[in-house]
Amino acid sequence: MPSLDVAGEFETIDRLFAPLAHPEWGRGLKDDVAVVPSRPGFDLVVTKDAIVEGVHFLPEDPLDTVARKLLRVNLSDLAAKGAEPFGYVLACHWSERCGWPERELFVQGLAEDQKTFGVALLGGDTVVTPGPASFSLTLMGWTPKGRTVPRAGARPGDLVFVTGNIGDGWLGLQAVQGKLSLDAERIGALADHYRTPMPRLDFGGPVRDFATASIDVSDGLIADLGHLAEAGRVRIEVDLEVCPRSAAAQAWFEGRVDELAAIEKLVTGGDDYEIAFTARPGDEETLRREADRRHLRLTRIGRVLAGKGVAALFGGQPVQIERSGFTHG
Repeated sequence: MPSLDVAGEFETIDRLFAPLAHPEWGRGLKDDVAVVPSRPGFDLVVTKDAIVEGVHFLPEDPLDTVARKLLRVNLSDLAAKGAEPFGYVLACHWSERCGWPERELFVQGLAEDQKTFGVALLGGDTVVTPGPASFSLTLMGWTPKGRTVPRAGARPGDLVFVTGNIGDGWLGLQAVQGKLSLDAERIGALADHYRTPMPRLDFGGPVRDFATASIDVSDGLIADLGHLAEAGRVRIEVDLEVCPRSAAAQAWFEGRVDELAAIEKLVTGGDDYEIAFTARPGDEETLRREADRRHLRLTRIGRVLAGKGVAALFGGQPVQIERSGFTHG
C-alpha cells in the first residue's frame, strides 16, 4: 500500500532513521529488505509489539519516551527468554500531530536507547494516518541453540519468582493522569517507570540457565502467571502479601483502607515489565546470589502445584481475583 505522505516518508527515512541503521545488515535503509547472517550454535529469537496512542501511551506523552517504551517493551520480552538482542525493524504510523519536530524527538529517543542496549535498526516503514499515532517494532535476538526459556516448562514442585517490583506500571499511569496524592519525587519516579520501563536484560543469563518457564509482566502479574500455568498445564499458587512493592507503591498502599482491593490493583494493572519465572527449589540460592550481584530485587512469591489456573492467597486464605489483568481484545 503506498504511503499517504510519500515525500515525507523518504525524507524521514533519509534524514532521521538512516543514521540509526545497522551499518551492514540494514543496507543503509536503501533497500526493501535487511539481510541478517546466521550465527552458528544459536537460535534466532523474534518478538513483536505495537503501541497505540490513547491505548498504550497518552496523546500528550513526549514522543522520545514513546519510542523508548516501544523498544523497551520488546527488549523485556527477550529478557524473559534469556535472549541477547541485536536488531529491530520498525513501522511508524504518524498522526497529524507528528510534524518534523515530533519525528526528530521520536528518533532521539530511539538513538539514546540503541546506545544503552546495544541494538540497531535494520529497516521498516513510515506512513501517515488520519487516526491516532501507532508504532510497531519487531525485535530480534540470539540464544544458544535449544536454550530459549519456554512458557510451558513449569512443573509441580517448582518455585515462582519475580524480579523488581510489582504495581509501579499501573501506579505510573495514575501518576501521569494526575490521580495520585503522593510527593512530587514519588510521582515522578512512578511516571518515569510507566513511560520508560527498564527491561531486565541483565538478568537474562540466570533466567536462561535456571528458569523452567518465564514470561515478562506486561498484562498484569496474575494474568501473566496464568499464561505460564495454562502453557504448563499446572496450577500456580501466589501469595499476594509478599508481592514486592517499591517505596512509592508502599506509600500509596499505606493509605488504602481495603488492603486486598489495593493489592489486587497492583498485581493486575500491568506495564511492570519485570520477569516472572519458575525454577527448581535447589536453584533458589544461586538465583538469589546472581540477583544480588546485579543489585536486583528477587522475590519468591509462590509455588507450582498440580492442577490448573492461578490460586491467589491473602492472609493464608484463597481469594478470588475478578480481573486478572489487561486484555487487548
